[in-house]
Amino acid sequence: MPGGPQIRAWRPPLDGVAEVLHARFGEHAYPMHAHDTWTVLLVDDGAVRYDLDRHERGAFGDLVTLLPPRVPHNGTAARPGGFRKRVLYLEPALLPPRLIGAAVDTPAITDEPLHRLVSSVHKLVRTPGDEAAAEGMLALAVERLRVRLGDRAEAGW
Repeated sequence: MPGGPQIRAWRPPLDGVAEVLHARFGEHAYPMHAHDTWTVLLVDDGAVRYDLDRHERGAFGDLVTLLPPRVPHNGTAARPGGFRKRVLYLEPALLPPRLIGAAVDTPAITDEPLHRLVSSVHKLVRTPGDEAAAEGMLALAVERLRVRLGDRAEAGW
């Protein structure tokens, strides 16, 4: 990619969000690594190929990809031209540890309302003064993630 990668990372004033990352990568490859946080990934352009728990996976299009804390993964562009992504790194307390297995089994979530919620959080954290709205959208997104991961305890089942 001409000019190299474009990366913007910051810690927003939003409870539960450790970091936000907006990036565009051309020939970039992440080695195996793990985070202490939940990784909520949207790929806005291109596609990412990654391994998670010894299974090859992909992140692209309208998928919401959820990578659990402390589970090693890597990543590379799946197509020529690289990829553009937005990531919310969520504090571990936002989602209970009992959901790690479900996230490893099904990290790619097809859920248009969830995608819109996560995308809205990204838009709101870029604008000072929109923290309350971002917090509300984040709460709705986290609740939807819990339901999608089958968190029956949270849903009261």
